[in-house]
Amino acid sequence: MGMFSEFKEFAMKGNVVDLAVGVIIGAAFGKIVSSLIENVITPLILKPALDAAHLSTIEELTAFGGVKYGLFLSAVINFLIVAFVLFLIIKGINHAKKKEVPPPAAPAGPTQEELLIQIRDLLKNKQ
Repeated sequence: MGMFSEFKEFAMKGNVVDLAVGVIIGAAFGKIVSSLIENVITPLILKPALDAAHLSTIEELTAFGGVKYGLFLSAVINFLIVAFVLFLIIKGINHAKKKEVPPPAAPAGPTQEELLIQIRDLLKNKQ
């Protein structure tokens, strides 16, 4: 067994693929949570403090940390793209696994002709 085939067997095991998917999805979801906190929640918490500082224009508010919905939506879209690509990869791996499984062998036994010959011989012996 060559090194490549051993690696392929190792990589195609369910546990390795599941672990890889979990790490990738976890990292992508972590970016969503970070973006939600940094770009949406924290500015909303700081808004009363910014209002107390009498910031009047949008530029002043944004310079001091206004709510950045666009960055949060970008993180969500990135997560969805990563999840979809992983779905396609897993679908391809599952399709490849189905092709590798050989069809079950036909049960060994007499053919139809052999059975008919046996029945004919039994009927001859009874007469």
